[in-house]
Amino acid sequence: MMRLPLAERTAARLLVLPECASTNAELRGRAADEAAWPHLSVLLTDTQTSGRGRLDRTWSTPARTALAVSVLLRDLPADADAWGWIPLAAGVAMTDAVAAQLTGHEVGLKWPNDVLVDGRKICGILAEVAGGAVIVGTGINTTMTVEQLPVPTATSFAALGAEVDADRLLADYLTGLQRGIRSLGTDALHAEATERCLTLGRAVTVSLPGGSILTGTAVRLAADGRLVVDDGAGLHEVAAGDVVHVRPVWDPSQRRCSRTVGG
Repeated sequence: MMRLPLAERTAARLLVLPECASTNAELRGRAADEAAWPHLSVLLTDTQTSGRGRLDRTWSTPARTALAVSVLLRDLPADADAWGWIPLAAGVAMTDAVAAQLTGHEVGLKWPNDVLVDGRKICGILAEVAGGAVIVGTGINTTMTVEQLPVPTATSFAALGAEVDADRLLADYLTGLQRGIRSLGTDALHAEATERCLTLGRAVTVSLPGGSILTGTAVRLAADGRLVVDDGAGLHEVAAGDVVHVRPVWDPSQRRCSRTVGG
């Protein structure tokens, strides 16, 4: 069983399970007891067997190679419009927590809620409304080897040659998340997310929920956290979608840059 004294002091309540199908679903089932599960309660495991990511994708990893962490948020603004910033607040917090342990690497946020290291995904985030609360689930690749990575655009602490301090990572993340939640809807959070967002200024292809594709340049974050994309004909605010970064790759045989898709 993991020992997490720093995270335990930071969380209102922390429960570590040796194995769990889905930490978000497990925490949702327990959250009805508000007295037992207050704001900033945390449930986690290093062996999640039936996790769910964005767009209802399944998310599972080999045992003890990743952390699945779910945080219960109750102290939220009365204006639910500000809740749209929660995934970005979590993304900022996790970006900073990862960067603190991976100095010398480019760590940033891919809109809306993936943390990338050197262009590869190390963490995904999923926020779900649970009654009057929100549960934020994160999956962080920790000891996963290169051979165990699910796709070439993924990475992990181990694949980068680093040994993660899971206790410090979680404590830093929870501290940053709490600060971000207090800043929901403010210019300060907008500035922090903008500074860390690797998507801005990039050519992107966005698969929209209705099945259409938007291609253009990500130019800024709107006031409500939406991604603003310029497709050459106008500006489009994207509330949800699967974003792929398109990055230039140097082709020495052609002495020019071509385009390829990235994480």
